[in-house]
Amino acid sequence: MRLFDRKKYTSIKVRRKDLPSGLWVKCPDCNEIVYKHEIEEGKGVCPKCAFHFQISSQERLALLINAGTFQEWDADLASADPLQFTGQVSYAAKLVENRKKSALKDAVLCGQGQMGPFTVALGIMNFNFLGGSMGSVVGEKVTRLFERATVARLPVIIVVATGGARMYEGLFSLMQMAKTSAAVARHGQAGLSFISVLTHPSTAGVMASFATLGDIIMAEPKALIGFAGPRVIKETTREDIPKGFQRSEFVLKHGLIDMIVHRKDMTSTLISLLGYMTPSVEAKANIQHEHRTLN
Repeated sequence: MRLFDRKKYTSIKVRRKDLPSGLWVKCPDCNEIVYKHEIEEGKGVCPKCAFHFQISSQERLALLINAGTFQEWDADLASADPLQFTGQVSYAAKLVENRKKSALKDAVLCGQGQMGPFTVALGIMNFNFLGGSMGSVVGEKVTRLFERATVARLPVIIVVATGGARMYEGLFSLMQMAKTSAAVARHGQAGLSFISVLTHPSTAGVMASFATLGDIIMAEPKALIGFAGPRVIKETTREDIPKGFQRSEFVLKHGLIDMIVHRKDMTSTLISLLGYMTPSVEAKANIQHEHRTLN
């Protein structure tokens, strides 16, 4: 029998067994598919290329502050809707949605805690809350953080993760740039230290205010850092932008930041810096003891 006389066999479609969702993550830097558990075990860092993923405020807090020592400040402050902003989704609805998603009232967590032997005033921005944007509440909480730290004579550390000012609040949002910057200035005039930690991304109005006013400005590797984004700059200037433009390594080379620190080394580096910036002989003795304990 000739081959073409044979009865045609119909193909059988085999349905692929659905894999559980959320097990794998594609790294935006190296494009490798990575097991999510590996990233979590590595403190949110890609094991292939060391790209630092965004992490929540609570995860960041657990990495930086001694367990059980954090006292949150101004936890009940929540944004209003001064412009009655409406669009496809209203601002009020977005606030409700993001509060549920992040378990925070707004885009920054502020308070006091122990970092090694040091008591610090700490602010941690959360990009998962409306892109870490700075509205009236974020500006007020950051301002109060500096004011309380000035009175208590505490160093301030702020971990930045933001897309800039919050457009839903218009001018009210832009006013926070001046307010927070004034609070930073008063804190500095009192002879107290401020360390700014820039993570991916750190842009726009926050970068144009308190984020770049630190006595020391450090960043995580490969973080996007700048005012306007690369696409906007390229379209505005109509010029090709350099490779790695506005990444941590680029801005370090051009003098905007002081150092790049891997997430696993962030706490020990901050403790060391606080030791250098703290005049107390007793505190310096404590820092040496802390390092011996960690090592």
